[in-house]
Amino acid sequence: MGVSAPTVAYPKLADFMCFAIYSTNLAYGRAYRPILEELGVTYTQWIAIVALWEEDNQTVGSLGEKLFLESNTLTPILKKLETLGFLRRGRDPKDERQVIISLTDAGRALREKGAQRTLVKASGLNQDEFRALQRSITTLRDNLVRHATNDNENSL
Repeated sequence: MGVSAPTVAYPKLADFMCFAIYSTNLAYGRAYRPILEELGVTYTQWIAIVALWEEDNQTVGSLGEKLFLESNTLTPILKKLETLGFLRRGRDPKDERQVIISLTDAGRALREKGAQRTLVKASGLNQDEFRALQRSITTLRDNLVRHATNDNENSL
């Protein structure tokens, strides 16, 4: 009689935090879809506009940092928003290498049409639970960004 090897308990997909966040992001996208379709924008376009409400007239680089997007990903989004009439792109007169993004009146008007719509109720969490979860996820994200940055610096 042979001795059987011990069974290794590998984690299941549902055990991965990264999958929980990824799939939650997909669910958020589906839940937001009717709101965003009514506004005529995609989710990524929407968060760019929200970031510009907070700080208008900023560079593509600055906006990209806030949104965790590289300029080669962000630029087509901004071009589309410009075509839709929600923002303007222009060279910074102080530094021609920089592109400044600013909202148009139509971009600012989207705030009135959609900013007050949230998915707090749809989440099934009360306001305090929702805020606590959002803070925890933000802390997780910041820790992971810091970790990835430190790993990249240590590998040089």
